[in-house]
Amino acid sequence: MNKKIRLGILGGGGDSLIGVLHRVASSMFDRYEIIGGVFNPNYDENLSFAKKLGLKESRIYKDFETMVDQESKLNSDERIEVVSVLTPNFLHYPMAKKLLENNFHVICEKPLTTTYKEALDLKKIQSEKKLVFAVTYTYTGYPMVRQMTKMIADGVIGKLHKVDAQYLQGWLNPVIHEKEKRNSTWRLNPEKSGISCCVGDIGTHAFNMVELVTGMKVKSVLADLNTLYADNPMDVDANILIQFSTNMKGTIRSSQIATGEENNLRISVYGEKGGLKWEQENPNYLYHLKDDAPLQVLKSGHGYNNEISLDGTKLPPGHPEGIFDSMGNIYKGVARAIRQESFASEEFPSIEDGVRGMDFIEKTVESNSKGNVWVELNK
Repeated sequence: MNKKIRLGILGGGGDSLIGVLHRVASSMFDRYEIIGGVFNPNYDENLSFAKKLGLKESRIYKDFETMVDQESKLNSDERIEVVSVLTPNFLHYPMAKKLLENNFHVICEKPLTTTYKEALDLKKIQSEKKLVFAVTYTYTGYPMVRQMTKMIADGVIGKLHKVDAQYLQGWLNPVIHEKEKRNSTWRLNPEKSGISCCVGDIGTHAFNMVELVTGMKVKSVLADLNTLYADNPMDVDANILIQFSTNMKGTIRSSQIATGEENNLRISVYGEKGGLKWEQENPNYLYHLKDDAPLQVLKSGHGYNNEISLDGTKLPPGHPEGIFDSMGNIYKGVARAIRQESFASEEFPSIEDGVRGMDFIEKTVESNSKGNVWVELNK
């Protein structure tokens, strides 16, 4: 039996939601052991947090460079095997690049980088090194998203002709209307966040979900972005038309100023024989629509679901599963890849998904800046 995979973590210390999410997810299937890392740029806070986790002080490092240097000197059966990068966007590329160059597998938060060029560079290194690289588009791990993906691939709703995706949040509403507040969040700082806030942070989730469940690549986009205030350089609201390589078209709407919204990610896909709808805030339900039959509701955990959906289900029917479970399923897929076990491509978003996401972000910004025109994505 394989030993647990030795996991290092960069960022995600203190009360970070994303940090808790990754740590819980990594523990779900007993495949990983957190060894150490750099949880906070302040070394004293870094050590204090690591002690709460019960980690050895010798594996907690003052900075990222020291961690890579020291871990690389250890024997192969002792050193960290995979590193989760949970830092702000601008640190993803330099950290992931150095990790790959030093033969560490990588699990990286999205967006993959701050530019498409950087993303392509990472993909090149990953391909040469033949290392596992996952990008945590978290919601792809939900069992009923996997069920939806398989049903569409199996032709249950026939030839596709429309998709509608939305991701609405309201968390920026209390921040955006006061200049001092909007200037103080790193999400609205291009130097740390990249060229996009809303599309880069959540619109890319919807884009990835669209390409995953349809099994198709978006060919071109036409975007209308809103910064709300002239002195705000970053988009906080986006309406995007998408066109596929066939006659199929669709929409992606994302907003972080949708007052009162929490985490409203929804996707609807329509074909000649029916439609499928799923929403993140009620993730155990997949709605199957037909012209000539009543609405059918599929629920997670039942034997009628596809094998990959059932593999990602940890509780009996009727017991809600949530975002921790979704991220846990992604970590499980990564573990299978690292240990060279059999795994399906849908089990975790790959570096290719991260590259596609960066291309989408840049092309939506380009479309908007050119006066809302169609712009083609790279193939």
